[in-house]
Amino acid sequence: MHTLIVVAHPDPQSYTHAAVARLVAGIETVPGNTHEILDLAAEGFDPRFTAADNDLFHGRADSSLDLLAEQRRVDRADLLVLVFPVYWWSMPAVMKGWIDRVFTNGWAFIDDPEEGTTRLLGRLRGQVVAIGGVNRRTYERRGYLEALNTQIVQGIFEFCGIRPAGLDILLPLDPASEAEGLQNAFDIGRRLSAEPTGSSAPDVGASEA
Repeated sequence: MHTLIVVAHPDPQSYTHAAVARLVAGIETVPGNTHEILDLAAEGFDPRFTAADNDLFHGRADSSLDLLAEQRRVDRADLLVLVFPVYWWSMPAVMKGWIDRVFTNGWAFIDDPEEGTTRLLGRLRGQVVAIGGVNRRTYERRGYLEALNTQIVQGIFEFCGIRPAGLDILLPLDPASEAEGLQNAFDIGRRLSAEPTGSSAPDVGASEA
């Protein structure tokens, strides 16, 4: 299994990056697994959806070399993991921009007014690991967990055919919960690495009007 871990945090010493390291350690508990880390901040990914991106979306232009390189990264993966701190109850702008620009019409999906939506990434599984700053009770009471699930798991993963592998939130509020969260990150990686990559995969190219 090959895993692409996409992380969005500008500080390599952050808790988010520490969670990525533990996630990788969990993945590596199963021999033969490989991984790649895409650090959006370190690589300077430009999240701005420009006129060129708009032309690509409407079929008036071809993909640029930088977007093709990002798509090849996803194409190599069996599992996509998004790791990010929760900003305003969502993902950071750089990660949202990566989704906006990379998950293009014609590569991630085909949206046809007459034939409906064809989901093209059904070979992938998708996992979300979010880092929060309040207790879980607040997330549940305010409906924020449901909002993250609706926006990312349903609105992005499932729209493109990606099979959801989980949505987990780590809440490092004190030393004890910090340690617990890092252990959870390790356990998530170990769980993902042990799951069959092809289980319950929908037919690639299946359409839904």
